[in-house]
Amino acid sequence: MSLRTVLTIGGLLVVLALLAGQIQRLMNDPTIWPPDDFVEYWAAGRLALHGEDPYSPPKLLELERQAGRDTDEAIMMWNPPWTLPVVMPLGALPARVAQLTWLFVCLAALGFSTDRLWRIYEGPKERRWISWVIALTFIPAYLVLQVGQIGPLLVLGAVGFVAFERCGRPLLAGASTILIAIKPHLAYLLWLAIVVDAVFNRRCKIFVGSMGTGLLFAVIPLAFDPEVYSHYHAALRDHPPAQWVSLTLGTLLRMRFGNEHFWLQFIPLLLGLGWFVWQWYRDGRTWDWAEQTPLLLLVSFVTSPYGAWHFDLVLLIVPVLQLVARLAGSKLNPTTIVAITLYLVANAAMLLLNLLEVWSFWFAWFAPLVLGYYLITYRPRARVAA
Repeated sequence: MSLRTVLTIGGLLVVLALLAGQIQRLMNDPTIWPPDDFVEYWAAGRLALHGEDPYSPPKLLELERQAGRDTDEAIMMWNPPWTLPVVMPLGALPARVAQLTWLFVCLAALGFSTDRLWRIYEGPKERRWISWVIALTFIPAYLVLQVGQIGPLLVLGAVGFVAFERCGRPLLAGASTILIAIKPHLAYLLWLAIVVDAVFNRRCKIFVGSMGTGLLFAVIPLAFDPEVYSHYHAALRDHPPAQWVSLTLGTLLRMRFGNEHFWLQFIPLLLGLGWFVWQWYRDGRTWDWAEQTPLLLLVSFVTSPYGAWHFDLVLLIVPVLQLVARLAGSKLNPTTIVAITLYLVANAAMLLLNLLEVWSFWFAWFAPLVLGYYLITYRPRARVAA
């Protein structure tokens, strides 16, 4: 073996040894990295696995305290019941084991997704390491891992959708969207595009794959709790989205004109729908999912009526990687320097906000910033063979 191979293997062995030691330490001392939002998925999955109500605050609170979450109020899983098949395997594990497993799953999802995006958007092969740097330095990725939220699976679903569609497997592309459906409101324009594409362009396989997988995941929880959808409806009735103060433009309108006017949160959504109509009228007949999906996700996020939080910003790594991959193919120039500077400053600002432990709404500037830069600088490429 070459010296480089020997050093690589040796380095990996050292990393694995250190990692094993840290895992052992985490298992033995629950005060190190106590669980945060992760417990909502573990507790809901455990309740669903045993046929109990996964949206019951008293039952969730009891399990979450057992898992080591210091809280007087249950951390609710507001994701719809078709999310339960994703989190139920966690409920079969002890809380601490499930927490570490969840961390590795989310890390793997982010690592795979960023690497795959680099190839999809034709980033230079010799600069592939840039995608890994983005994965490690994109602050929303750190935020989502810090609290144990489910955002990395949304990213994986978006990447799977684009990758399978591009290599000519539309059924699998549609099936991948089940992961995006964990938080469907953050990608509402993608769902609309899938339906419109099926109706006007007669490309129905993506729609069939999406609906078929969605129905399967929607039915699975019923086998454990036949009233799970009634429980979910009751939870939303008692704690409606009107009580949420997330980082959306609609929330800003309510803060300005009165929190009692919940309808104000849907004004940005109308703008998003208007943009989609114009976009489809312009490009509908030559619709390229790989090119359009990042922008659909970006506009959906910016105009979402509710339920977008600072850790959900990790979904924007899809359009960010698309832009970075295209810029990496050119020599260093003023445009590239501006992009690098903007990326570093924006991430530094988000890191500072996180260290100051400010309200999630103070991250509201980031998604419009990315959208503005995207619309100003991005130029689509012609579709190439997979």
